Amino acid sequence: MSIKLRPARKREAVQTVIVEHETVDDQIVDDQIADDQIADDQIGDEATVGETGPQDDEADHHEQPGSAWRRIRWSQVMAYGLLPALALLLASAAGSLKWQDTSARDAAAARIQSVPAATDGTIALLSYRADTVEKDLEAARGRLTGTFLNAYTSLTHEVVIPGAKQKQISAVATVPAAASISASADHATVLLFVNQTLIIGQDAPTNTASSVRVTLDKVGRHWLISGFDPV
Repeated sequence: MSIKLRPARKREAVQTVIVEHETVDDQIVDDQIADDQIADDQIGDEATVGETGPQDDEADHHEQPGSAWRRIRWSQVMAYGLLPALALLLASAAGSLKWQDTSARDAAAARIQSVPAATDGTIALLSYRADTVEKDLEAARGRLTGTFLNAYTSLTHEVVIPGAKQKQISAVATVPAAASISASADHATVLLFVNQTLIIGQDAPTNTASSVRVTLDKVGRHWLISGFDPV
């Protein structure tokens, strides 16, 4: 007695085919899910780029005016603040240098002019002859100014002129040396070394040496003696 099992094998083959078909279907489904996931990721990335892009542009848009404003403000500071101040400083420095140069030139001119004025004036003050004393000393008054002029006028009229006429006094003054002490545009001081020779009547001449500090003021175009102090 024999038993045939072929139908059973047929069912096993069908089952095997069904399993294989299900496996293939599962693989297709998995592949489809993977593709869908990749597509979703790409869409998400594009959405992210779309969202962040305008924000970055907007941030740049907000930053640019601030930078421009700062540049404008610095330009205004330079135009309205630093540059005028610098120009004023340069103008002030130029004016100061010009003033110093002018002042130095005026002082040099005063020094040159005041020394001979002091020398000639002193000689005129201290020199006279007995027979022309009034005329000589009156001419010397033209070289004086200020309070010293008044003091000299009183001294000569009250003492020198009457004494010279009465005692026949004559005087001759010389200035062997002179030096400027200080000088400006309208004021100067000069140091003089003075020798004076006096002749009284028929007596022998007498010599006197002294040093005098002479102060001068510029009146108009002339340097006049305003102070006369022995030192």
